[in-house]
Amino acid sequence: MRKPSACSTCRARRRKCIYPTGERSDRVIACEYCRSRALHCVQRPPEGGYYAQRQARIEEFEANQQASTSPGSQLTPTSCQSPSDLPPMPLRLELVSLYFDYIHDQFHSIYHRPSFTQDVARERVPKIILLAIFALSCRFSSNSVYMELDPRERGEGFRTASEALLNLRDISPVTIQACVLLGAYAAAHGDTDVENVYYSTAGRMCLVLDLPNRPVASLLEREVNIRVWWTVCMVDVWSSAAVKVPRIMPLDSTVSFPIDEIPFSSMSADFTSNFINNPTTYESPILTEMIKLNRILLQVIDFNRRCVSEHLEGETLESGVRSLSRELGMWLESLPHHMRDTPENFKWFAGRGFGRMFAALYLGYYHYGQLLNYQFLGADAISTSTLYAADCKHHASKLCEVVYRSFATPGSEVMYPAVAHILVIASTVQIHTLLFSGDNSQIRQAKSRLERNFEILLRLRPFWSSVDSAMSRLRAFHQTCLRSKDTSFVLDRWLLRFLVQFAPHMELEPRDNDPHYEALLALSKQSPLSCSSVSVMSPATVMQPPHGASPRVHQSPT
Repeated sequence: MRKPSACSTCRARRRKCIYPTGERSDRVIACEYCRSRALHCVQRPPEGGYYAQRQARIEEFEANQQASTSPGSQLTPTSCQSPSDLPPMPLRLELVSLYFDYIHDQFHSIYHRPSFTQDVARERVPKIILLAIFALSCRFSSNSVYMELDPRERGEGFRTASEALLNLRDISPVTIQACVLLGAYAAAHGDTDVENVYYSTAGRMCLVLDLPNRPVASLLEREVNIRVWWTVCMVDVWSSAAVKVPRIMPLDSTVSFPIDEIPFSSMSADFTSNFINNPTTYESPILTEMIKLNRILLQVIDFNRRCVSEHLEGETLESGVRSLSRELGMWLESLPHHMRDTPENFKWFAGRGFGRMFAALYLGYYHYGQLLNYQFLGADAISTSTLYAADCKHHASKLCEVVYRSFATPGSEVMYPAVAHILVIASTVQIHTLLFSGDNSQIRQAKSRLERNFEILLRLRPFWSSVDSAMSRLRAFHQTCLRSKDTSFVLDRWLLRFLVQFAPHMELEPRDNDPHYEALLALSKQSPLSCSSVSVMSPATVMQPPHGASPRVHQSPT
């Protein structure tokens, strides 16, 4: 079998490599195409081919030989004491698997799981990436190495070691992915400023490299680049809103959407474009639908800001809400039936390993709906705005159902930190029902949801310090209800921060002392229910942690 002679870039574009006259020799020289475009000229056989497989077998044999001759190869806690040193391969693979289970495709989508896992096993993944991944995933490990460590703090050493390897002069897809991972870690720990810096850096590098159109060695690499691009576009929306800074990524992007999840998971480095274009494979466009929803979220955030800054009311206010409600409705109607939010569809996707991703899609949809209509919870009971208030309650209740269904399905529990934030907002909608509803059945449902939501928050809390901030916001909102239930649901600057800015420790910023407080809607009528009767009680028991995880329960502060 003749060994391929073209570099990876020329092989991907099906062209012969051309080298400068007289310079071709045994030493590695960049071809003219790569040299003219300042590309790294990779002159090795294609991944997955005969020569690559032969080399992998040789490396595997040598590794086994070395392991068999080295004393004390058993995994022990001392073997992982230095976070800058990578753990032994079995633990690496475990942590990577936990990352894909609990983080990837829910927090972001930047890798192809089968090929990435294979690259980890062959030690082809850069150290900066592995350390950042371990920082996120080790909190879920039940390995004895970590049993004595607080799950929240396990990743700090890995995070520090990964950051030490970050080189901003290395403008590459690897650096972009590292920034996304480190930004996710910062977000999970409530460091919103640091999070935004990392995501903004990733965005700038995406733009500088023109990442979706960057020359690649395979169609799989191109698809991964497209997914990284869209991930950065999506996190840019809510990360920028959290710290009130301008967005980085363009809104009029002509980049194609990612391919469907099921065919993507089956891709290999040498697959053909016919595989993508086969109509029978278009059954699972979950990430694409997340992207479409994210465009609507952008409009909802901007609209809510306008409501506060421009004092929108009357027809101007309602026309804006109608327009965005119509967009959410059109998104839902455009979905094929097997993509609708039903228990049967969830079971179908969960059975194929996409239960968490499917749940995350609809958590986004229902959350954006409750954000859009939330301010109408404070509307006069006799106004037409009660229709929007009902929409808000509908979205909040459906959001809760998605979370409950997820936790009731083994292997599909949504455990990423943003779940706590959106569940807290849905819980305040239940508080509204307790305050103002005269329907006993609605009150019983609201109390039940509040109790179940609290249980889930307690289940998430051992893993993510940002859950403390989410619970403090719920406590702060409850305090505003105790002071004045009439103004609790009026959209002012404090409430806007509560909804979209992930602001921690809001209980230290009493709303009635907010110098920027401005009421935009008519205040609600007095409810016969006493606000002091509303309390979110901790359940007697806490739900068990997810399979394979080992939390250390934090006691509530007194």
